[in-house]
Amino acid sequence: MGEEVDPQEFTRADRTQYREKVRRNLDVFARMLRESRFDTDDPMTGLEVELNLIDAAGDPALRNAEVLAQIADPEFQTELGQFNIEINVPPAKLRESGLTTFEEGLRRSLNAAEVKASEVGAHQVMIGILPTLAEGHMTPATMSANPRYALLSDQILAARGEDISIRIDGEESLQTTTDTIIPEAACTSMQLHLQTSPADFPSYWNAAQAIAGVQLAISANSPYLFGRELWRETRIPLFEQATDTRSDELKAQGVRPRVWFGERWITSVFDLFEENVRYFPSLLPVQADEDPLAVLAAGGTPSLSELRLHNGTVYRWNRPVYDVVDDVPHLRIENRLLAAGPTVADMIANAAFWFGLVRALGSQQRPLWSQMSFSAAEENFHVAARHGVEAKIYWPGVGQVAATELVLRRLLPLADQGLADAGVGAEERDRYLGIIEQRCSAQTSGAEWFVARMAQRRGQDRLDDLRGTLLEYVERMHSNEPVHTWR
Repeated sequence: MGEEVDPQEFTRADRTQYREKVRRNLDVFARMLRESRFDTDDPMTGLEVELNLIDAAGDPALRNAEVLAQIADPEFQTELGQFNIEINVPPAKLRESGLTTFEEGLRRSLNAAEVKASEVGAHQVMIGILPTLAEGHMTPATMSANPRYALLSDQILAARGEDISIRIDGEESLQTTTDTIIPEAACTSMQLHLQTSPADFPSYWNAAQAIAGVQLAISANSPYLFGRELWRETRIPLFEQATDTRSDELKAQGVRPRVWFGERWITSVFDLFEENVRYFPSLLPVQADEDPLAVLAAGGTPSLSELRLHNGTVYRWNRPVYDVVDDVPHLRIENRLLAAGPTVADMIANAAFWFGLVRALGSQQRPLWSQMSFSAAEENFHVAARHGVEAKIYWPGVGQVAATELVLRRLLPLADQGLADAGVGAEERDRYLGIIEQRCSAQTSGAEWFVARMAQRRGQDRLDDLRGTLLEYVERMHSNEPVHTWR
């Protein structure tokens, strides 16, 4: 999302030419898939974490440019809001103690960055939505300076033709409008990357979609927005609405949203890229000089920059990614639905559970997705986002079941087997999956802890309660003791 794009105006001719170029990219991509030109020998995994910035009182700190200048580390990058930054963790191989490498590297980088950030009066917080954000922060003035963000906001609003309406009904209700996509900046996530072969991609992606509800239920961490208690994972409806290019009339016509769960199981990674091109008009029709067919014919690897840029403006919760490293192309799934936090240990446990479960389910003789409808997976996803650890979801052969019970009885052994098959040692598996087990047994999560602490406070002013609870959360976050141990 933070890729630099020069500020510019787009003509109708630009959009026509871009559409043709994207379709040419798609044709070349199909040819590359047929010719198996992909790096599949020793797959990598990756991790990104989006962070919020607060001041000493717990209020948003609009200082990401100062913080990034102070940190001076290329792993840290800008994000949409001035109260956001992002860290891109170097990729690792699971069989080489990759999970431990992620935890140790992430803690080391975040601790060093916290020291630097504090020098300009800012502090990092890993949480799905910063509870002390107010509607007054949702203005163009709080957007980061990267021209891409303003350009993307302008294009989304232009496509929509009217202000964006946000309405979320949960424990409490919120209804507001905005003339910018800055509410999207309120959604801070961790993103998991799993490299895979073209042959394995569809089964892994289908598996990731099938377990999306379970993932959300046991890791929810964004119960408050603008001072209101809404869903346990409020990021989901907020993100879906904050980047919606559709007017009410287009919604009524069944036009697909750009933040999209999808609508069917797939048989090829090509299905996803082709759907993105077929269903969604361009938002940023920026063209490169590359002729992808000529590059391929000459034995090179085309960047397919137009297809990749377009793909980056369709916000699937499990996004397909085509990338090139050292002139070798590869495919990966980007899992985008988890909130950041509460601790590094919790996040790596979430990663271990997902990496292991996707591998295990993706390798089964009788696929899980042959036993459940795609609409059931999507309904699980939204039920889990609303209710968190209390969610009851549908599972083949079981029917309606508590998500935590499903994890404890059926899914943890599968995740363990998947990690073992990936070369993860017993000690690592026990540590990280043990965190998931204890969290499910305790029926807790970051969201549950935050709501419970707010109920205990019940002061005269909710914003003061949110500030106090957030500062307590930050203190516990730095301990790296998993959330199930918080009391």
